[in-house]
Amino acid sequence: MPIYEYQAKDPSKTCEHCKSSFQVLQSVSEHPLTVCPECGAEIVKLISTPGKPRENILSSKNLAEKGFSQYTRKGKGYYEKTAGQGPATLHDPGK
Repeated sequence: MPIYEYQAKDPSKTCEHCKSSFQVLQSVSEHPLTVCPECGAEIVKLISTPGKPRENILSSKNLAEKGFSQYTRKGKGYYEKTAGQGPATLHDPGK
């Protein structure tokens, strides 16, 4: 479930909970909150930047360690293995 961030629409008429911002774990199918659960002040949903994936999560070494194979396209219908188990090359003779 995604984490949504909310903030008071008017920070001068709010509590400490929603004055700056707060986060809520909600299902995608749930309606956005419209009032602060603490004080009832009107709130708005903020647009946040997505989390940055960890570095090297798709590195050849990491993929091989997790049991995946990786191939790089070297030509039309021709691929060479760069990580993992499996054949060294994949080739479609029809291409």
